[in-house]
Amino acid sequence: MARSEPLRIGVLASGRGSNLQAIIDAIESGKLDARLAVVVSDRADAQALERAQKHGTDAVFMDPKKYPSREAFDQAVLGVLSEHRAELACLAGYMRVLSSTFVRALPGQIMNIHPALLPSFPGLHAQRQALEHGVKVSGATVHFVNEGVDTGPIICQVAVPVREDDTEETLAARILEQEHQLYPRAIRLYAEGRLEVRGRRVYVNET
Repeated sequence: MARSEPLRIGVLASGRGSNLQAIIDAIESGKLDARLAVVVSDRADAQALERAQKHGTDAVFMDPKKYPSREAFDQAVLGVLSEHRAELACLAGYMRVLSSTFVRALPGQIMNIHPALLPSFPGLHAQRQALEHGVKVSGATVHFVNEGVDTGPIICQVAVPVREDDTEETLAARILEQEHQLYPRAIRLYAEGRLEVRGRRVYVNET
């Protein structure tokens, strides 16, 4: 069903924000019918905040040290997303594990991108894990977020061959190129109302 207004996205990021930039580029080129409502970071020096400001989007730094608990911090972040009427929260290099408080407040409305073919190699240093395990293929995954770490229903994936001379850095760079295409594609499917979650599986409606 067609939306009356573009999907309003809130992005949570802790670092340079290259996936955020991919989302911005997709919106500005007309490939993604959405609006970046706000970018929130837990780090004052995150380049993601600069990217947001450059493109006219509200950029909000929230200091976790000012909150008595992870849940209190997450509740405050939820308040910012609500204030900006964000309909979908996208994690883009966000280095904090979301609390149950956050996840339960936005069921089916949180996406994350991970640099591996989940369920393989969840958590930190996924590329290093892949190389140490000796896999021949790695890749990227966009998934809905649940209360586990990288355990939510998978929306879409892309495979990236692992070369014999790959380092953690070279593999990460090639996977990142694919992430920049995959994440906007997943958000577009959500914006078009074409994703249906049944248990652990996400179905993409073709019409």
